[in-house]
Amino acid sequence: MVDLVINGRDVASDLVAFAQKLVRIKSFSGQEEQVAKAIALKMKALGYDEVRIDRFGNVLGRIGVGEKVVLFESHTDTVKVYDEDLWDVPSFSGEIIDGFLCGRGSVDMKSGIAASVYAPAIAKNLGVISGKTVYVSCSVLEEDCDGEGLKHMLEEYNLKPDYAVICEPSSNQITTGHKGKAQMIIKTKGVSAHGSAPEKGVNAIYEMAEIIKRVKQTNLELMKNTGRRGSLVLSRISSTGVSLNAVPSECEIYLDRRMIMGETEQTIQDEVKKIIAGKNATWEIDTVHRKTWTGEAITYKPLHTAWEISLDHHLSKTFIKAYAKVFGHTPEKFDYWDFSTNAVALINLGIPTIGFGPGEHKLAHMRNEKCLVNQILGACAFYATVIDMI
Repeated sequence: MVDLVINGRDVASDLVAFAQKLVRIKSFSGQEEQVAKAIALKMKALGYDEVRIDRFGNVLGRIGVGEKVVLFESHTDTVKVYDEDLWDVPSFSGEIIDGFLCGRGSVDMKSGIAASVYAPAIAKNLGVISGKTVYVSCSVLEEDCDGEGLKHMLEEYNLKPDYAVICEPSSNQITTGHKGKAQMIIKTKGVSAHGSAPEKGVNAIYEMAEIIKRVKQTNLELMKNTGRRGSLVLSRISSTGVSLNAVPSECEIYLDRRMIMGETEQTIQDEVKKIIAGKNATWEIDTVHRKTWTGEAITYKPLHTAWEISLDHHLSKTFIKAYAKVFGHTPEKFDYWDFSTNAVALINLGIPTIGFGPGEHKLAHMRNEKCLVNQILGACAFYATVIDMI
């Protein structure tokens, strides 16, 4: 494994301490200011050539001025904690227990941030930066708005790297892509009437009932597919009426559809039209409105198709060679994320993108979230090796 050395000093313990510090800073979506500033300070301390925080609150650091440009991308926000009393260890303690860094964000994805921030400085120390420009971005609002923070940052700085690495958790396995996503709203209309005379109205909830059955059946059909498969989840339901003793005039459900390679926006349109056929119903892709910690408005349309990079691509081959050098053997398997990431902003620009990061992704968003410290160190060594070989 590559030695984690800067200016003749082993910085492995510093890297872990930085990851601990990041976990201890609460940075819920839209509240990332303090963690962004901590990251920017660390980049400056590590000797980055340039460090900027853009008007949306994203952090961008640069080392090198070469023609070959690579970007390492992480997000700074985390989901909230509503069950802190039930955690075995305080959720923002950042403690190291039995070789794990514990706390909210340790997996998703402050360990990846720490590893990616240190890696270019280590690569520079190794003398392998020549001819390359390495960017490290730490973006906002990913949990609610996949890719939007990163997209705005790339636009603001007119940045289009040759290659990009998503540092989301993958248990330090090379990850070749992720599923697509569509978040949709279906609404049914009814006719309001007094609760004592329901025959005079049309109940929008009853109108939705058959649609809900069709949603469930659609998911069951998707689950029959072998290999990678899409999914459809009804995640919220609500109704509107003039009072609790009135027939509701509107009902709304929220759907989360995960998409596999080959499924398109047309796939989704055909599927939903079939689900609402014959009902007094409408549907639309959701529009998400958020504000960054700097006060900038973000509008997000959650519709992304799946993507996957070929193992024959130069970036994939570089990753495989780097993996063998760092871990002593070729990869035994490759990962593919079920969830969506900021890669959507990069894929839309045609930038070759691949994933690799510390932490088991199934522990993300969970109580007692924790990440193996050895994976943080391994990811940093791997990133530095990729910079060397890219």
